[in-house]
Amino acid sequence: MTDTITYADFERVDIRVGTIVEALPFPEARKPAYKLLIDFGPEIGTKKSSAQITVHYTLEELVGRQVLAVVNFPPRQIGPVRSEVLTLGFEDETGAIVLAGVGQTVPNGRKMC
Repeated sequence: MTDTITYADFERVDIRVGTIVEALPFPEARKPAYKLLIDFGPEIGTKKSSAQITVHYTLEELVGRQVLAVVNFPPRQIGPVRSEVLTLGFEDETGAIVLAGVGQTVPNGRKMC
């Protein structure tokens, strides 16, 4: 377990739901990854992300899928891609990433609470 944080600390992390509208190969990445374009609704808009999720997902099945992402981290340059959000997931027993998501469809841009 990690250090305890306050609820105020948690509130500072802006986790939103968005729908993947485009998923592309990312052959320039050091580790296998995809380039994602995620729609977070009118308030935040569409943002780019790089995600190392090639083990469990194909490009085709990602489009239309809702995912969770941290939208208030500073952008990070990953090779030629400027990743604007951190797409969230969990490591499986082999270390491959499984995306975090929602059990039912919710409007894009909704904040985790």
